[in-house]
Amino acid sequence: MPDTAAALARLLAGIDQTTSDPTRLRERMVPELKRIIEEGRAAAEENLLRHRDGMACARELCGLMDAVIQAIYAAVVKRLYRADNPTAGEQIAVVATGGYGRGTLAPGSDIDLLFLLPYKQTAWGESVVEAILYVLWDLKLKVGHATRSVAECLREGRADMTIRTALLEARFLFGERALFDELAARFDAEVVQGTAAEFVEAKLRERDARVAKSGASRYLVEPNVKDGKGGLRDLNTLFWIAKYTFRVTETEDLVGAGLFTPEELRLFERCEEFLWRVRCHVHFATGRAEERLSFGLQPRIAERLGYAPRGGLTAVERFMKSYFLIAKDVGDLTAIVCAEMEARHTKRPPVLNRWFGRFRERFRAPDLESDDFRLDNGRLGVSREDAFERDPVNLIRLFWLSDRHDLAIHPDASRLATRSLSLIGPLVRVDREANRLFLDLLTSQNAPETVLRHMNETGVLGRFVPDFGRIVAMMQFNMYHHFTVDEHLIRSLGVLAKIESGEARDEHPLAHRIIGSIRNRRALTVAVFLHDIAKGRKEDHSIAGAAVARKLGPRFGLDAAETATVAWLVEHHLLMSMTAQSRDLSDPKTIETFAGVVQSLERLKLLLVLTIADIKAVGPGVWTAWKATLLRTLYYETEVVLSGGHSEIARTDRVRLIQMRLREQLADWTAEEFDAYAARHYPPYWLKVDAVRQVRNARFIREAVAEGRTVATRCETDASRGITELTVYSPDHPRLLAILTGACAAAGGNIVDAQIFTTADGFVLDTIVLSRAFDQDEDEMRRAARIASAIERALKGEIRIADLVADRHPRKDRPRTFQVAPDLSIDNALSARETVLEISGLDRPGLLYELTTALSRLNLNITSAHVATFGERAVDVFYVTDLTGTKITQPDRQATIRRAVMAVFEGEGAGRRPARKAGE
Repeated sequence: MPDTAAALARLLAGIDQTTSDPTRLRERMVPELKRIIEEGRAAAEENLLRHRDGMACARELCGLMDAVIQAIYAAVVKRLYRADNPTAGEQIAVVATGGYGRGTLAPGSDIDLLFLLPYKQTAWGESVVEAILYVLWDLKLKVGHATRSVAECLREGRADMTIRTALLEARFLFGERALFDELAARFDAEVVQGTAAEFVEAKLRERDARVAKSGASRYLVEPNVKDGKGGLRDLNTLFWIAKYTFRVTETEDLVGAGLFTPEELRLFERCEEFLWRVRCHVHFATGRAEERLSFGLQPRIAERLGYAPRGGLTAVERFMKSYFLIAKDVGDLTAIVCAEMEARHTKRPPVLNRWFGRFRERFRAPDLESDDFRLDNGRLGVSREDAFERDPVNLIRLFWLSDRHDLAIHPDASRLATRSLSLIGPLVRVDREANRLFLDLLTSQNAPETVLRHMNETGVLGRFVPDFGRIVAMMQFNMYHHFTVDEHLIRSLGVLAKIESGEARDEHPLAHRIIGSIRNRRALTVAVFLHDIAKGRKEDHSIAGAAVARKLGPRFGLDAAETATVAWLVEHHLLMSMTAQSRDLSDPKTIETFAGVVQSLERLKLLLVLTIADIKAVGPGVWTAWKATLLRTLYYETEVVLSGGHSEIARTDRVRLIQMRLREQLADWTAEEFDAYAARHYPPYWLKVDAVRQVRNARFIREAVAEGRTVATRCETDASRGITELTVYSPDHPRLLAILTGACAAAGGNIVDAQIFTTADGFVLDTIVLSRAFDQDEDEMRRAARIASAIERALKGEIRIADLVADRHPRKDRPRTFQVAPDLSIDNALSARETVLEISGLDRPGLLYELTTALSRLNLNITSAHVATFGERAVDVFYVTDLTGTKITQPDRQATIRRAVMAVFEGEGAGRRPARKAGE
């Protein structure tokens, strides 16, 4: 281990006592200081890996920086600007502030310094500060600094809450101690005294703004360790508030102040150590001040922390589950501090008002159905400390009452519930009243999402339903899901509540219309709650989840028929989404096969609503108008089959209604002009394309025809969704799909969606949706225009797309964050006319182009393509025939297709330039 103190002492001893040139001093010190810092950081990293103590690492790095800065200070004031008999103006105190003042640093942390002067700046003080800073800057350290007198610090601290917080954590390093002591005493007396309520309000408001910026949920799967909800900054905020209000200096003092119990203090310290350990590992692994735990980083950090696969979870999933449980604990600690601050700073009303208040609470409060609960300042609290011990079912009743009477739960009651979790054992779980209350809460018409989330965060939900407890804080290591599994399930229930209440009628008109006719409402709600309950197990989560549903249904109080319905919905909760997105809905065989599994109109309704709730709760941007249209089309087509040919709205009538609505939007068109346009499109176009896009397409085609263009393109970008749409109108072409995907590949475009339609007059209308590559719309539209130009030139025969793709320079192989085994399914039963190829594998730039090119080389005719990505996983389905229009049935021909497709995946990174692929 390096002896930092000895190395610094040797460095100082080797500096000439008469040195007067700042440049010479820096030249002498900087190389040696760099070596000392590098060795010190390497030792800290080694200790972190060996001892696994994040706080020890942060303190070790802080101690290293203290020693380095002290050596620089000594060299400057004792060599460069020596003052043997300093005057009043030749005094200075060097003070650490902010995070550095706390005595903890990550490898990439800023160094915040305050140069404290007795009064105004002098030439000597200015020279000293400048010399110190130049050395620090030459060392490539990120330094935040201020030079102020005591009076200036106090004035700035009163005016600016950020400066006040930095001064709150000020730590004396070296120099004139008396200056620092004066600042500390006057800061406490003149700034802190009597302003705790103001400070607390400002810090909580600041926290809300920070969390909103970095992600409002603590269960985002790529969390920010420093600034995210449940991260280190939340712990900092708690201690700032406690330090300011209770005038404590160390976390251990929080117990004596009555804010935390000894157990809660240990929880605080455990959270702090874990988060510092993760943060230091992230900085060491990346070599920079990276704060976001990205997918690419998570496996590396899991390995550095020593996690290994276990119980159906990968090492990275186990690590991230630990992370989210810590984030949840930080949330619990935040609630404790907020409750204490509220109680401390809430003004007591005048005596007469208090008397009237008690009168109102007594005679106007809702009947809480239990003497164990009472209203506490308008919130639901417990009447006695032993309320849960006396009757453990009260742990469920607390949340049932909160939902029933629309009451917020008092933080003290939540805190007591968390401490009482051990009371929820096997007897409580099978208690009939407890399960009645829980099912009533789950199926409440009062939008129970908020209450269930609170129930989860106190730990009661996972304790009462152990299968749910297994997926609490569980992340799925993929780019598709934005939240942990438990948060996803609770958000799904929130989507269901919005559909039921009518709040989502405009976004989900079909679901809104059918929800009232669903008979098995309880079964639907329980299925939404359980549909991903078996994630993280070795078995298929849909099948394992159905088994969980069969076990829990009777316990919750469902009858046999309801339980069977829940189990069926959980087992098939992905069926409608996958069919809609990856099958040809104009093929009768697709509808027949889907209807054969669903079997009844009631199940069809249930499955539609469950599918919408599931997709919507995955994360922002996952639900699209395109998916909504596909699901509606599948619903209506299946409704016809299941009702014996009778549907609420027949297919032809639906097409006619859609055309009538479009006609209203095109008021400037003549009747003849519109009829001719409508005749161009087959029914699948009208049923699958959303209304907004239909209007845009109609005007686009009309303009192209009027200008005599046989090939036309249109580009649009949407920053809010992070996509760019490219629409192509062209005569049909055997290799059209390969040309479109190739042009995108040549430009490095990432295709995330595709709509492909053939018109009755031999043209095609294709819409390709690309991920945005640029933040600015102008830059993005220029890129889209280049792709559109390449497509038009290729379709006119002016260039060869293969040449464009070949001209792309190969990239170096990059490490793969995700592993997805490639797979090909060749099915002749899914369609009456075509062979269905379902190809899945790891998404990458150019994948769709390479697949379509490979199929074209095999002389396969692609009659329809269905493009989807689920995060990093690509699922592309092609309906194909041979050149004679027949299915691919010969085993040797199928083997050839399989070899060609697998070669596309095996060739990844083998020197060819990838392009990108289609999605969502």
